[in-house]
Amino acid sequence: MFQLDKTIVSEEILEKEFVCNLSACKGACCVNGDAGAPLEKEELNELEEILPVLKKYLRKEGLEAIEKQGAYTTNELGEHETTLINGEDCAYVIYDEKKVALCGIEEAYNQGEVTFKKPVSCHLYPIRIKQYSEFAAVNYDKWEICDDACSLGKELAVPVYKFVKQALERKFGQKWFAELDKIAKERERS
Repeated sequence: MFQLDKTIVSEEILEKEFVCNLSACKGACCVNGDAGAPLEKEELNELEEILPVLKKYLRKEGLEAIEKQGAYTTNELGEHETTLINGEDCAYVIYDEKKVALCGIEEAYNQGEVTFKKPVSCHLYPIRIKQYSEFAAVNYDKWEICDDACSLGKELAVPVYKFVKQALERKFGQKWFAELDKIAKERERS
């Protein structure tokens, strides 16, 4: 691990390789697991504001879950998460014609109807951020459902941090990412 500004960064995000392979995993990260996607405080109002627009993109089951539980839920630790359908699929999941799970929020964004792409935690995956009082920990999250993404990343020689460049810049800024890239290149040379 190394420090970069107010973050502690796992070297794995520089060393591991990753490129999402939706044709192989079918978007399993949006429907597997035991909790919704982590949400930042700033995202809560955003989600509630765009909900009227999202309604035409979401599935009936997702809309029902949101109607009953709200645009997001709060777990026992006080952390906010996307709403789940019966404790499984994210309520914002939609499916394409090949039964691949996609994000309804991102679809509305791609259609130019909202400016919020999707929760930053989803955009960052397979990186997970843990916020502490003085710093944020930036870690690689290994999940077997992403084995095909690891294989594709290795085949294409794309390190995790480059795969999620846009999301890292969204979270920490371009200057932070440029410094991370510099560190990665220095380590590669040595």
